[in-house]
This record gives sequence, C-alpha cells and structure tokens, in this order.
Amino acid sequence: MLDTIGPADVAGVRKLARDGLLAGSAAAARPRALARLRGGVYTVAWPLVFTRITKPLEHRRRHADCARGLEWLRPDCLDRFHDDVEAVVEHALRRATGPIENLEGWLATRLNPATVDAHRRRRGGIGALQRPRLPSWLADALGGDPWLCDLAVQILVWVGVPATAGAELWPLDGWAARRTEVTGEPVADRDALDREVEQVLAAMRTRPKWHAEHVERPLGHKQAPVAPMAAELPALELVGAHEIEDARLADLAEQALQAIEVRLNRDEAPAAAVTTVVGMLFGELAAGSAARDDWLAAALADPARLEAIVATVMTILGR
Repeated sequence: MLDTIGPADVAGVRKLARDGLLAGSAAAARPRALARLRGGVYTVAWPLVFTRITKPLEHRRRHADCARGLEWLRPDCLDRFHDDVEAVVEHALRRATGPIENLEGWLATRLNPATVDAHRRRRGGIGALQRPRLPSWLADALGGDPWLCDLAVQILVWVGVPATAGAELWPLDGWAARRTEVTGEPVADRDALDREVEQVLAAMRTRPKWHAEHVERPLGHKQAPVAPMAAELPALELVGAHEIEDARLADLAEQALQAIEVRLNRDEAPAAAVTTVVGMLFGELAAGSAARDDWLAAALADPARLEAIVATVMTILGR
C-alpha cells in the first residue's frame, strides 16, 4: 500500500481533514478512491503508532531489537503493529467528521481508543473475553495463589491473540519470565510451568460451559502449530559454541534483572536481592565448572566486589 501512495495523496487527505470532509469522503468513495484515502491516512498514522504504541510496548516486553525500527520487528510483533495502524486508519475514516487543522495531533489523541476498541472487537469476534479478568470463582478454585491467578489471566489473554507459540500450544517461555516478575523467583523449569498451566486449566474446566466458550472456542481460531522437524535429522549449528554460551548468559542476566527488580519493589535490600538471585541463577550455571563456581562464590563473598556488582545492577535498572 505505502509504495503506491505519494505526497499528493497525503496532501489530499490533509486537505479533506482541514475541511472536515475526511470521514464523509471515505463513506462516499468508490473502492479505488477509498484505497487511496486509506493509504494517505496510513502514511500519516504509522510513524505515530510505532513511536507511541509499538516502541514503548516492545521496550516493556524487553524486545530491544523490535524497538529499533520496523525492519527489526519480529513477525508476531509486526503483525500487531499492522493491526494497530489499520485500527487507527479505520477510526480516522469513521470519526474525522469535523475540521482538523493538525492531522497528526488529532490522530495522536485517538491512538489509544482506536487500538483498544479494535483489539476488543477482534477478541469478542472469536469468543475470547474482551477484557480478560479473573472471575472470583476461579480465584477461589486456585486458592488465591498470586501466580496461579496471574497465569489464569495470561491464559485468557493468550487464547484471544491470533499469534501462535510455534510448535507449542502455550507461550511457556514468555510465561516463565512473567512468573519471575510476579514471584521474584528464578525461572521455573518448563515441566513445572506446564504443570501449573494444567492446574489452572483444570480449575477452569470446573465450569464446562464457560471454559468451552472463552477458552476452547477462541483457541480453535488459532493456526495449527508448526510441525517440528524429524528428531533424527542432525541439528544445524549456525553459530559457535561460545556464541551459544553468550546467548545463554545474556538470557540468564535478563531473568536475573527481572527477579531483582521484583525483590527491590518489595523493599528488599539491594545487596540481599542481588546476592540471592545471582547466586541461585548463575550458581546453577556454575555447577558444572569448579573454577566458575569458585569465582562466583568469591565475588559474592567479597564486600568490595559485591558492592560493584550491586551498583552496576542498580544503574541498569535505573535506580
């Protein structure tokens, strides 16, 4: 769409907006003219959507790569971006009924209501709860456990999201990070997390009709998971072992920062939070290496080195 829209189309959209005729023109336009109107609004809207919605969201999700620009967005993040821009375009072509001198300024005030409304309508169309909240009966069934209750809401949100989790039904990796945020504990192994998901689903199934309508039905609208490669095929390693190790360490560092931040938010002393989390997360990694284990133990036991580690962590967290 953007490749076929030129400055004249954008200028035409701006003039219609200034004259208070944008929505009326869109309603009366033939398909070809409507497509050009949509393209003009799209050209104006997409930088606003990326800057004010997509980029902050990707930072909150800790997708530093996605926050760099459109060309860096992962497939599911790119789909979400396009959905948001389309929502803003549709909103503008329906609601721009009065004179608008500053189209960007007006669109900026409509970003949130336009995208939230479109998101809820998409969810409602497949049976998912438009505003996923935890029913009191489900909270009771889960014993009021903070993490299980949060996981229940994550499940209700996920079933209404069009994206898939690759070859899996549930996005366990993302929920593992979320578990760390909620509990302040290191990421649980996948088997333990899978058992917790089943525990929540079992509680949901105590209301069969509710479960069928708000969990099974929207899940049925997702694309089938991608079939995994045959197990006997040899793995193709595109990077060296040291790069794999670096990636693993970076992932552990991200988990550690999340867990430390949760503990700090609970008013735990910085040194205690850092010592506990680093010892638990990186101690497991060091278990296979006596030299690394000795280094970690020595670093945490040395007041000066621990102080430097704590200062670095607090700087990264902006505290």
